[in-house]
Amino acid sequence: MSGPETHHLARYHLPKAHGRRIGLFGGSFNPAHQGHREIALFALKTLQLDAIWWLVALQNPLKTTRDRDDFSERLQSTKIMARHPRFLVSDVEKRLNSRCTADSLKALKPLLNQGKFIWIMGADSFASLHLWQRWREIPQTLPIAVLDRPGFGLKALQSPAARYLAKKRILALNAKHLAETKAPAWVFLRLPLRQESSTAIRKARQS
Repeated sequence: MSGPETHHLARYHLPKAHGRRIGLFGGSFNPAHQGHREIALFALKTLQLDAIWWLVALQNPLKTTRDRDDFSERLQSTKIMARHPRFLVSDVEKRLNSRCTADSLKALKPLLNQGKFIWIMGADSFASLHLWQRWREIPQTLPIAVLDRPGFGLKALQSPAARYLAKKRILALNAKHLAETKAPAWVFLRLPLRQESSTAIRKARQS
C-alpha cells in the first residue's frame, strides 16, 4: 500500500481496513460505561462487523467545558471499557484536531475508501444529530446504525434527521447488509436497554 492511504494509516495510528467491515463508534465517552460496551457488542454481532473502532471525540460542541473531562481521562476510561479483541480505541480526532464529526470523516476519506464502514451512534445522539455541524454530510459519507437508548427511541425516530432520511431507512432484519449498502442508508436497532448514562455518572461523582 502506498500513497495517501499509507500516509493516513501511519499518521493516525490506524490499522489496515482493506475489505473489512468496520463500525466507527464516536462519542465523548465522558466517561465510557457499560451501556456503551453493550451497544458496541450488539452492533458487532447484529451488523456482522469485523471490528469496531471507538473514536473518542476531542470535544462535544453541544456540551460546556464544565461537562467535559480531560481528554486523556476519557480516552483511558474508554480503553478500559472497550477491552475486546475486536475493539480498537483511537485518539484520531485529537490527532486530526477535529472539532466535528463531518471534519473527521472528510479527513479520513482515503481510509474509508479501503473498507466497508458504518457509523454507530446511540438514539440519544441521533435525536440531536440535526444540531451537529454540517450533519447532512455524515449520512452521505457512510451508512448509519442507530442503537436504542433508554428514553430516546421515540425521540430519535421522530427527529429531523429521521425525517430527512426517512426514505433511506432499511429494516432491522436487513441490518447485516448495512455495510454493503450505499450511503445514505440507516437502520434503527432495538436491544436490551441499560440505564447507565455518562451524565448520571458525572453527577454522582460531583455529589
